[in-house]
Amino acid sequence: MAIAALFRRVAKTQKFIPLFIPPNHGKPFKHHPFYARSVTTPAEAVVGFDEMVSGSHRKYYMLGGKGGVGKTSCAAALAVKFANHGHPTIVVSTDPAHSLSDSFAQDLSGGTLVPVEGMESPLFALEVNPEKAKEEFRAASQKTGGTGVKDFMYGLGLGTLADQLGELKLEALLDTPPPGFDEAIAISQVMQFVESQAYSSFTRIVFDTAPTGHTLRLLSLPDFLDASIGKLMKLKEKLASATSAMRSLLGKQDAQQDNSHKLEQLRERMVKVRDLFRDSYRTEFIIVTIPTVMAAHESSRLLASLRKEGVPVQRLIVNQILPPAASNCKFCEMKRKDQNRALDIIQKDPELGSLSTIQSPLFDVEITGVPALKFMGELLWR
Repeated sequence: MAIAALFRRVAKTQKFIPLFIPPNHGKPFKHHPFYARSVTTPAEAVVGFDEMVSGSHRKYYMLGGKGGVGKTSCAAALAVKFANHGHPTIVVSTDPAHSLSDSFAQDLSGGTLVPVEGMESPLFALEVNPEKAKEEFRAASQKTGGTGVKDFMYGLGLGTLADQLGELKLEALLDTPPPGFDEAIAISQVMQFVESQAYSSFTRIVFDTAPTGHTLRLLSLPDFLDASIGKLMKLKEKLASATSAMRSLLGKQDAQQDNSHKLEQLRERMVKVRDLFRDSYRTEFIIVTIPTVMAAHESSRLLASLRKEGVPVQRLIVNQILPPAASNCKFCEMKRKDQNRALDIIQKDPELGSLSTIQSPLFDVEITGVPALKFMGELLWR
């Protein structure tokens, strides 16, 4: 009760909004009121949530930016608001750090869809877990004499590529996975959302993406695989006639045509994912940043890279903005000046300045659990 009492004493002189912090991981919760001060002025631009929530067709929202800017809280708050507005919603974390469980105060680390507790409307969450996947594939490989990794690649639609590698020790990839391995896991999940009937009822899918470098690899991976598959198919065409003739002489079945068909299927799937990332009717990437000069510059570079990839971007969230001055705090005054300088850089930036800017406050309590995320969503997504 000491913290709650402190908030009540401070509330006598400042405007507070009641906020209930939910229980941790399902433990019984005693309804002790906490308070979070609304520490921002109205956003300069209308977020346009009515447009975001309109329509029954499926839409994908990807939130990303520099590490530590609050992407997860913003993504979780958006997912909660979508669900509360009647959209069956999935929120997915592709960030290896995985703070989605902390945001919802619920264990979501199993790598499968989990219903979010405390919601009145359908909301499911998933943390893509590459480390767990690698352990499962390694165990399967040991049981099957080294075929676990090949089975994994088949599961991603990369089985033909695995066949091309012949006698190489594929399980070694799990000890030192190549760059893009985590993104390949995430791409396979996106494929499931696009193709599987099990997800057909969900109309909003929100992605809490990894920090900038990982996210750009994720978005560029379909193009890379498409080009690689194209080169492989051209090579196979040159070898096709010789291989078929040899198999005929040996009386063996010609599997060349079937393998080519599998490659073409994989290429078509990559094209689907690539087109999804670039479809402004179905997909939007929302950049999240904080009011510092370094974060502003990185966000500008991210936006330039996203536009180069053809990914639609309309909105920028500037998170953790300090409240107006309420005391003679010298530290707060200096921090506010730094933030104003960063905001000025954002507004004058030829890339970032073209986006609809959403200002999100710095809260004086942690935003964790559904009630807190709902509170944040009402301030942020209007």
